[in-house]
Amino acid sequence: MSRVKRGTVTKKRHKRLLKQTKGFWGQRKNIFKRAKETLMRAWAFAFKGRKLKKRDMRSLFITRITAAARQNGLSYSKLIHGLSTSNVLLNRKMLSQLAIHEPEAFAKIAQLAQK
Repeated sequence: MSRVKRGTVTKKRHKRLLKQTKGFWGQRKNIFKRAKETLMRAWAFAFKGRKLKKRDMRSLFITRITAAARQNGLSYSKLIHGLSTSNVLLNRKMLSQLAIHEPEAFAKIAQLAQK
């Protein structure tokens, strides 16, 4: 039986991981063990960041809607409650877009919510 050397698979895996850690500081970019630890941590932060981004955007939408509602003589909570009771199915992103780009349309929606 002839001898089989298996270094190529491991080297390929290591190279692939080290390519992803390009630009990291110190050993974190060129020592496999350190690089893997750092990369796993970076992936975890990236995942968490994507969730936080959604949360931040929602709070931005609510702030914009609040400002526009105040201009139309309503509070945010009364506007949302009025929209839900009058069966207007607009999400907060669309409401904030209307508040910024179409103030007249938002005013009509606010009047609808006031009734």
